[in-house]
Amino acid sequence: MNKLLFTFLSVLILISIVSCKKSLTDFPSENNLLNAEKQASDHPGFGNGHLPLIAYERNPEILFTNSSGDHVYNGGYGSAMAAVPGPGQNHLFYYLTDRGPNVAGFGGLYFVVPAFNPQIGVFKLENDSLRKVRVINLKNSAGKLITGLPNPSNQNPTGEVAYDANGNQLAYDPDGMDSEGLAAMADGSFWISDEYGPHIAHFDANGNQLERVSPFQNGTNNREIPKVFLKRRANRGMEGLAVTPDNHWLLGAMQSPLDNPGTSAVRNSRINRLLLFNIKTGATRQFIYRTEVAGNYISEIIAISNTDFLVLERDSNFPLAGNPASSFKRVYRISITGASDVSDAANSATGILINSKTLEAAAADNEAGFTALKPVTKSLAIDIIAAFPNYPHDKTEGIALIGKNLLAISNDPDFGVTDNGAGGFSPKYLPFYNPAQVIDRGETYFVELSGL
Repeated sequence: MNKLLFTFLSVLILISIVSCKKSLTDFPSENNLLNAEKQASDHPGFGNGHLPLIAYERNPEILFTNSSGDHVYNGGYGSAMAAVPGPGQNHLFYYLTDRGPNVAGFGGLYFVVPAFNPQIGVFKLENDSLRKVRVINLKNSAGKLITGLPNPSNQNPTGEVAYDANGNQLAYDPDGMDSEGLAAMADGSFWISDEYGPHIAHFDANGNQLERVSPFQNGTNNREIPKVFLKRRANRGMEGLAVTPDNHWLLGAMQSPLDNPGTSAVRNSRINRLLLFNIKTGATRQFIYRTEVAGNYISEIIAISNTDFLVLERDSNFPLAGNPASSFKRVYRISITGASDVSDAANSATGILINSKTLEAAAADNEAGFTALKPVTKSLAIDIIAAFPNYPHDKTEGIALIGKNLLAISNDPDFGVTDNGAGGFSPKYLPFYNPAQVIDRGETYFVELSGL
């Protein structure tokens, strides 16, 4: 080999090594991951002989790169998850994205990828990796891909205005969804809830919309969500959605208290509404879920039986190294048996009134009529931060039950980006790994629960 060729190859190899080292900073190093897994596995009862403790989405594709070289990854899967129904499917999972990458910008919201299509990723668990095997693109009733852009003014708007990278205002999408809750049906179809309408939409196995129900848009046979849900707080809509084992009922969970009657009166309320919706008839019932701390969110809900459910309640902070550090990411078992139905027979815009106050205001003021109501009962199923000492994520958003007692827990990594405070985005680094710059990504934790 001549000297010139040897020098060229040496430089090429060096460039390759440097490139590999740079790419490894995008996500947690294998040593860090192994250490986290080992520490968590010291706690008895985690994982089983067929599933790992933690599984990772290994190689999400890049959706967009800005002028600074920061990537937006199509790693937004995890706003909700569900095990693929049916025998022999215990290594296949559905993961839902939300509306797509966006940050504050241009006086509204900068949608980094305006045409992003909310979607369901089908992932196969292979050892400790999650491999995407196909994508189910969500489409409207005409077969057109929907976007995550806000709905227009005649559809209970959130007040959010969307812009592209050049500051051009984007058109509203009447079919747009900020998808958050996912219920996988036995027939292969899906029900999805969102934070806009709030909508509950039914999609077939190929992602074609069959029906959409909201407080202002009736579905089949004039079924609708009660009008009081028009008071949903912007970006705090129907975050969780469960289907009962008999496939007859959906139970939707609002992320935060309704702005009912207005923001200042109820923001300290600890009650989130749960909506029970009969899939066949459209009959509804409403229940009260009381969060442990004011300001906590409901991120997901799944069914154990026709009356008992698991609810994921969390704060919005990073654990361990966050500022402030997160102290709350828990799953509770709840039962609607014996809980007060707080539905309004008149289906008014305010819902039922207690001493002339809305339910949310009465709760905030601790009215005697409110205290007589019975919320759903709840008991702790798992404290995620206590159970997983090295859990690094802020947005714990998805849970799924595998068999009778194996719980899977997913996170929303926000496509690997965060608001940079200057009208753009920067990488979403996980504080736990500081000073290493490790970008958030989709991970699923598995834990066996007792007493289910």
